[in-house]
Amino acid sequence: MILTFIIACELAFWLAIAAGLVARYPLRRPRLGLALLASVPVIDLVLLIATAVHLRSGATAGVEHGLAAIYIGFSIASGHRMIGWADVRFAHRFADGPAPRKLYGRAYTRHCWGDVLRTSTAVVIAGGLSAALIWWVDDPTKSGALGDNYRWLALVWMIDFAWATSTLIWPRHAPTTHRPDTGHDVRHEGQDAQSGDLKPSHDSTN
Repeated sequence: MILTFIIACELAFWLAIAAGLVARYPLRRPRLGLALLASVPVIDLVLLIATAVHLRSGATAGVEHGLAAIYIGFSIASGHRMIGWADVRFAHRFADGPAPRKLYGRAYTRHCWGDVLRTSTAVVIAGGLSAALIWWVDDPTKSGALGDNYRWLALVWMIDFAWATSTLIWPRHAPTTHRPDTGHDVRHEGQDAQSGDLKPSHDSTN
C-alpha cells in the first residue's frame, strides 16, 4: 500500500510542476502557476506523514518505507533544480526564452560539483529522516530495513563524487565544427542555459 502511495506522490510531484508551468506560460496565469508549484513541498509532507502513520500502526518497515525517506530527501534537496530545469524548457517553448544548452569544460565541472553538494544535502536529509523513523517505530525488530538506507545513501554519494572527480581528469569538451572559409575548427563553448540552476531571462507572463 505504502509503495503505491509513494508512486502516487512521485506522479503528483511531476503533475504539480507540469500544471504550474502550463498555467504560468501557455495560460498566462502566473499566480496560479506559482500556487501550483508551491504545492510541491506539501506532497513531500503528506508522504512523510503517511509513512510515519503506517509504521506507527504496527507495520514492519520494508524497502518501501526506506524509499520514502530517500525520495523525500532528494525531492527537498533537488526539487528546486528540477523545477528550474522544466521551467527553462517551458519558457523557451512558450515565452521566447533561451534554448537549453549543454555545459562543457569548467562550467560542466562546476555543475557536477554542485550536484555533489545537492546530493550531500539529500543524503543528510534522507539519513536524518531514516533515523527519525527508526526512533518513531521504537522497535529494532521492525525498523531494520530503514537502517539499510545508510548503505544505499553512501553508495549514491560515492558515485556522484566519483563522477564529479572524473570531470577534473577528463573534462567534457565542446564539440567542434569545421569552417570551410578559414580551414579551422571552431569550438563551441556551451553555457549553463539549462542545468536548472538559472532562471529564464524572459517571462512573458509579467
